[in-house]
Amino acid sequence: LHEYQVIGRRLPSEQEPAPKLFRMRIFAPNEVVAKSRYWYFLSKLHKAKRANGEIVSVNEIYESNPLKVKNFGVWLRYDSRSGTHNMYKEYRETTRAAAVEACYQDMAARHRARFSSVQIIRVGTVKAADVRRPYIQQLIQPNLKFPLPHRVQRPAKKADRALIIAQRPSTFY
Repeated sequence: LHEYQVIGRRLPSEQEPAPKLFRMRIFAPNEVVAKSRYWYFLSKLHKAKRANGEIVSVNEIYESNPLKVKNFGVWLRYDSRSGTHNMYKEYRETTRAAAVEACYQDMAARHRARFSSVQIIRVGTVKAADVRRPYIQQLIQPNLKFPLPHRVQRPAKKADRALIIAQRPSTFY
Protein backbone atom coordinates (compact mmCIF):
# COMPACT_ATOMS: atom_id res chain seq x y z
CA LEU A 1 0.00 0.00 0.00
CA HIS A 2 1.29 3.50 -0.87
CA GLU A 3 0.30 6.99 0.22
CA TYR A 4 -0.54 9.42 -2.59
CA GLN A 5 -1.24 13.14 -2.67
CA VAL A 6 -3.91 13.73 -5.31
CA ILE A 7 -4.83 17.30 -6.33
CA GLY A 8 -7.81 17.91 -8.59
CA ARG A 9 -10.48 20.45 -9.48
CA ARG A 10 -13.62 21.04 -11.50
CA LEU A 11 -13.07 21.90 -15.17
CA PRO A 12 -12.79 25.67 -15.78
CA SER A 13 -16.01 27.25 -17.06
CA GLU A 14 -17.26 30.75 -17.91
CA GLN A 15 -18.84 31.15 -14.46
CA GLU A 16 -15.72 29.79 -12.70
CA PRO A 17 -12.55 30.37 -14.78
CA ALA A 18 -10.20 29.39 -11.89
CA PRO A 19 -11.88 26.58 -9.90
CA LYS A 20 -10.83 25.73 -6.37
CA LEU A 21 -8.21 22.97 -5.98
CA PHE A 22 -8.96 20.01 -3.69
CA ARG A 23 -6.05 18.04 -2.19
CA MET A 24 -6.35 14.61 -0.56
CA ARG A 25 -3.97 12.06 0.90
CA ILE A 26 -5.12 8.69 -0.39
CA PHE A 27 -3.86 5.22 0.58
CA ALA A 28 -3.96 2.88 -2.40
CA PRO A 29 -1.94 0.07 -4.02
CA ASN A 30 -1.24 2.15 -7.17
CA GLU A 31 -1.92 5.52 -8.84
CA VAL A 32 -4.96 4.31 -10.77
CA VAL A 33 -6.77 3.20 -7.60
CA ALA A 34 -5.67 6.44 -5.87
CA LYS A 35 -7.29 8.56 -8.60
CA SER A 36 -10.45 6.45 -8.44
CA ARG A 37 -10.68 6.77 -4.64
CA TYR A 38 -10.05 10.54 -4.98
CA TRP A 39 -13.13 10.98 -7.20
CA TYR A 40 -15.14 8.69 -4.92
CA PHE A 41 -14.39 10.85 -1.87
CA LEU A 42 -14.64 14.19 -3.72
CA SER A 43 -18.10 13.37 -5.07
CA LYS A 44 -19.23 12.69 -1.48
CA LEU A 45 -17.67 15.89 -0.06
CA HIS A 46 -18.25 18.42 -2.88
CA LYS A 47 -20.39 18.75 -5.97
CA ALA A 48 -17.78 17.44 -8.37
CA LYS A 49 -17.32 14.27 -10.37
CA ARG A 50 -14.88 12.76 -12.84
CA ALA A 51 -16.93 13.72 -15.93
CA ASN A 52 -16.65 17.46 -15.21
CA GLY A 53 -13.33 17.52 -13.36
CA GLU A 54 -9.61 16.98 -13.85
CA ILE A 55 -6.70 15.73 -11.79
CA VAL A 56 -3.89 18.28 -11.62
CA SER A 57 -1.20 16.12 -10.01
CA VAL A 58 -0.57 12.77 -8.33
CA ASN A 59 2.52 12.39 -6.13
CA GLU A 60 3.58 9.55 -3.87
CA ILE A 61 4.30 10.64 -0.29
CA TYR A 62 7.26 8.88 1.34
CA GLU A 63 7.93 8.56 5.06
CA SER A 64 10.58 11.03 6.28
CA ASN A 65 12.05 8.55 8.78
CA PRO A 66 11.12 4.98 7.71
CA LEU A 67 13.60 3.22 10.03
CA LYS A 68 12.15 4.53 13.32
CA VAL A 69 9.22 2.72 14.96
CA LYS A 70 6.34 5.10 15.74
CA ASN A 71 2.85 4.90 17.24
CA PHE A 72 0.09 5.73 14.76
CA GLY A 73 -3.54 6.57 15.44
CA VAL A 74 -6.01 5.79 12.63
CA TRP A 75 -9.48 7.34 12.54
CA LEU A 76 -11.80 5.50 10.19
CA ARG A 77 -15.38 4.71 9.31
CA TYR A 78 -16.60 1.46 7.89
CA ASP A 79 -19.79 -0.16 6.71
CA SER A 80 -20.66 -3.35 8.55
CA ARG A 81 -23.57 -5.66 7.85
CA SER A 82 -25.71 -3.70 10.32
CA GLY A 83 -24.67 -0.07 9.70
CA THR A 84 -21.89 2.52 9.47
CA HIS A 85 -19.48 2.90 12.39
CA ASN A 86 -16.71 5.33 13.33
CA MET A 87 -13.58 3.91 14.93
CA TYR A 88 -10.18 4.86 16.33
CA LYS A 89 -7.35 2.30 16.26
CA GLU A 90 -3.67 2.40 17.18
CA TYR A 91 -0.78 0.65 15.47
CA ARG A 92 2.96 0.48 16.04
CA GLU A 93 4.69 0.66 12.66
CA THR A 94 7.56 2.37 10.84
CA THR A 95 5.51 4.21 8.16
CA ARG A 96 2.02 5.67 7.78
CA ALA A 97 1.34 3.39 4.81
CA ALA A 98 2.35 0.32 6.83
CA ALA A 99 0.03 1.42 9.67
CA VAL A 100 -2.90 1.80 7.25
CA GLU A 101 -2.10 -1.56 5.66
CA ALA A 102 -2.11 -3.13 9.14
CA CYS A 103 -5.44 -1.37 9.76
CA TYR A 104 -7.02 -2.85 6.62
CA GLN A 105 -5.77 -6.33 7.61
CA ASP A 106 -7.06 -5.83 11.16
CA MET A 107 -10.48 -4.66 9.96
CA ALA A 108 -10.73 -7.63 7.60
CA ALA A 109 -9.79 -10.04 10.38
CA ARG A 110 -11.84 -8.65 13.27
CA HIS A 111 -14.85 -7.16 11.46
CA ARG A 112 -14.85 -8.87 8.01
CA ALA A 113 -14.68 -5.38 6.47
CA ARG A 114 -13.50 -5.25 2.85
CA PHE A 115 -11.16 -2.59 1.42
CA SER A 116 -14.06 -0.83 -0.31
CA SER A 117 -16.13 -0.55 2.89
CA VAL A 118 -13.33 1.04 5.00
CA GLN A 119 -12.73 4.79 4.71
CA ILE A 120 -9.60 6.22 6.33
CA ILE A 121 -10.48 9.63 7.77
CA ARG A 122 -7.17 10.60 9.39
CA VAL A 123 -3.79 9.10 10.27
CA GLY A 124 -1.50 10.74 12.82
CA THR A 125 1.50 9.93 14.97
CA VAL A 126 0.70 9.55 18.67
CA LYS A 127 3.17 10.39 21.45
CA ALA A 128 3.97 7.58 23.87
CA ALA A 129 2.24 9.47 26.71
CA ASP A 130 -0.97 9.85 24.66
CA VAL A 131 -1.35 6.20 23.64
CA ARG A 132 -4.83 4.95 24.64
CA ARG A 133 -4.91 1.26 23.75
CA PRO A 134 -3.41 -1.24 26.24
CA TYR A 135 -2.06 -3.52 23.49
CA ILE A 136 0.17 -0.65 22.32
CA GLN A 137 0.95 0.63 25.84
CA GLN A 138 2.51 -2.72 26.76
CA LEU A 139 5.01 -2.31 23.89
CA ILE A 140 6.28 1.15 24.87
CA GLN A 141 7.59 0.33 28.35
CA PRO A 142 11.27 1.34 28.77
CA ASN A 143 12.39 -2.00 30.29
CA LEU A 144 10.61 -4.25 27.80
CA LYS A 145 12.09 -7.75 27.56
CA PHE A 146 11.02 -10.77 25.53
CA PRO A 147 11.60 -14.23 26.99
CA LEU A 148 13.46 -16.81 24.92
CA PRO A 149 11.77 -20.10 25.81
CA HIS A 150 12.82 -23.47 24.39
CA ARG A 151 16.28 -22.64 23.08
CA VAL A 152 17.87 -25.68 21.50
CA GLN A 153 21.67 -25.74 21.51
CA ARG A 154 23.11 -26.81 18.20
CA PRO A 155 26.68 -27.94 17.43
CA ALA A 156 29.01 -25.58 15.60
CA LYS A 157 29.61 -28.06 12.77
CA LYS A 158 27.48 -30.88 11.44
CA ALA A 159 30.41 -33.27 11.98
CA ASP A 160 30.27 -32.58 15.75
CA ARG A 161 26.62 -33.64 15.91
CA ALA A 162 25.87 -36.95 17.60
CA LEU A 163 23.08 -38.94 16.07
CA ILE A 164 21.96 -40.48 19.38
CA ILE A 165 22.38 -38.70 22.72
CA ALA A 166 21.97 -40.39 26.13
CA GLN A 167 19.85 -37.63 27.77
CA ARG A 168 17.12 -35.26 26.68
CA PRO A 169 18.23 -31.72 25.75
CA SER A 170 17.96 -28.97 28.39
CA THR A 171 16.10 -26.15 26.61
CA PHE A 172 15.59 -23.66 29.46
CA TYR A 173 18.03 -21.20 31.03
